[in-house]
Amino acid sequence: MSNITIGITCGDINGIGLEVVLKALAIKKAGPNFKTIIYGSSKVVAYHKNIISEENVQFHVVNSPSEAQAGRINIINCWGDNVNITLGKPNETGGKCAADALAAAVRDMKKGELDALVTAPVNKKAMQMAGFAHIGHTEYLSAEFKGRDALMLMVSDSLRVGLVTNHLAIKDVAAAITQEKVLRKILIMAETLKIDFNINKPTIAVLGLNPHAGDEGAIGQEDEKIIRAAVEEAKSKGVLAFGPFPADGFFGSGQYNKFDGILAMYHDQGLVPFKALSFGAGVNYTAGLQIVRTSPDHGTAYDIAGKGEADEISFIKALYLAAEIVRNRNEYLDMHANSLERRKQKALISETGDDEEVIMPEE
Repeated sequence: MSNITIGITCGDINGIGLEVVLKALAIKKAGPNFKTIIYGSSKVVAYHKNIISEENVQFHVVNSPSEAQAGRINIINCWGDNVNITLGKPNETGGKCAADALAAAVRDMKKGELDALVTAPVNKKAMQMAGFAHIGHTEYLSAEFKGRDALMLMVSDSLRVGLVTNHLAIKDVAAAITQEKVLRKILIMAETLKIDFNINKPTIAVLGLNPHAGDEGAIGQEDEKIIRAAVEEAKSKGVLAFGPFPADGFFGSGQYNKFDGILAMYHDQGLVPFKALSFGAGVNYTAGLQIVRTSPDHGTAYDIAGKGEADEISFIKALYLAAEIVRNRNEYLDMHANSLERRKQKALISETGDDEEVIMPEE
C-alpha cells in the first residue's frame, strides 16, 4: 500500500465533491498508508474547506505526483485563474473545471505517475455546457485508454452489479442489446472478478431485458434469442454464468446473495435495486480498463451543496477499493509471473532429462 499513488479529481466545484473529499482526508484521515493527490485548484479547495467542521485543514501544493507525500493533502493546480463558485447550480465553469482536472489526472496516469484514479461527481449538463464530448467518466476513460468495452460496475460490501448499457435512453435500450455485447460484458465481469476482486471461480447472474425475462417469448424475443444465447456461449468458454433471470423476482427473493456478480441490461434495472440496498455505501468502478478508476455512488447533490451535510462514506469506500484493486492486480500479476517461471523450469527439466529442479537466474 505504501507505494500506491491515487489521483482524486475535484469534480463539479459547485457540488459536494470537494466537501466529501476533504471530510475523508482531513477528518477521517483516510488513506494514511498511500499517497493521495487532489487535481483541481488550491483556491477552490480553500473555499470548500470552510464548509467542513474541521478547523485546521492543512494542504500542500505539489507540481507532480512524485512530490506528493503520504498522510497529507496534496494538491495539483490544474488552472491558474480565479473562478466563480456558485454552489448548487450547474454551469459552464463547473463543467470546465471538472473536465480540466480530469484531463490533468489522465495525463499523469498515462505517464505512469498514478496507480489509480478516484473521481468526484460531475454534472452531465454542466459538462456539456463546457463542451465535454462524452456522456460521462466511463465513456471518456474508455476512449482515452482505448478500452475494449468498459463495464460500469457498482460495488458494495455484498453486491456487485454491472451494466450492459450505461447512460442510454430507455427507447434505445432494446436495439443496443446484442448477443455479442452481452457476451463481452459477461467476459469482462468474469475477468475483473477474478483479477481485481480475487475471486477464483466467480459466479455471474444475468438479468433478462423484458418483464418475467420474456416469459419464454410471450413478452419479447430478446431474452431467449439474444441474452440466453450469450449466457450459453459464456458457459462454453468456461464462465460460470446463469440466466436470464426476471429482475424483479431475482432481487425480491434474495437470489442476488448467491452470486459474485450480477449483469443488468440497462441503467435503472441495475442501479435501482443496488442503491435501494446499498445507497451511501456503494462505489462505481470502471471495469475492463488497463487503469483503475472508482467513484462514489452519488452525484453532485446540488440541493445540499455548501451545507456541510454530505456523507463521505461512499468516497472513503471508493478510495480504499481503488487501493485494494491495485494491490489485487499486482498480486495476480506476480503470482502468474511466478507460475510462468515454474513452467519454464519444468520445460527445461524435460528437455535436459535432469530429474533435479533447475534454478533459473533472476532477471
